[in-house]
Amino acid sequence: MKNKFLIVLFFVGIFCNAQQIFSLRPTETSLPEGSYQKDTNNELPDYEGTWKGIWNSKTIFVTFKKLIQQPVPNLNYYKDYLVGKFKIIDANGSILFDNTNISDSQAKIKGLSFKRYGDRYMLSYVDPDLCNRNGSVTLKFTDSSKTQINWNLYFGSNMITSDCQYYNTDIPDSLPEEIILTKQ
Repeated sequence: MKNKFLIVLFFVGIFCNAQQIFSLRPTETSLPEGSYQKDTNNELPDYEGTWKGIWNSKTIFVTFKKLIQQPVPNLNYYKDYLVGKFKIIDANGSILFDNTNISDSQAKIKGLSFKRYGDRYMLSYVDPDLCNRNGSVTLKFTDSSKTQINWNLYFGSNMITSDCQYYNTDIPDSLPEEIILTKQ
């Protein structure tokens, strides 16, 4: 009898400590500590890979990669999300920007979640190399075959302080505000 009680107590303890899993499609306003916001519908792999577009006589390549069960800093839960790295080449073939070789943890584009309504995936953009220029990116597939995405970047309020190398000049355009990207 004592052994049965210990076995039941053991399983109850495991069940009580089980990680709660939530979808990337937001319904909760806040997630419990230690929970996991998972790509339960397996939607993020559709975005993975390299995408190409033409913007102001420049060619842009954006590569998205899915990261699984990553800790979310300062929020004490885990989530699946995309990271994006980009390379921009001018009409002469010169590389203007290339952060494709940085680590995933240093990626300048990081996924947030799907919008509550519709099929848009949101990401944040923060570029420490350009005086912390920042904004939010929204991706939406333009076709049912999911070979093209509409990219929209909304820049945040980017204050330039005197310690910024671009203080007396304009910050170079690193990414387009709107473009159609085609999967490569």
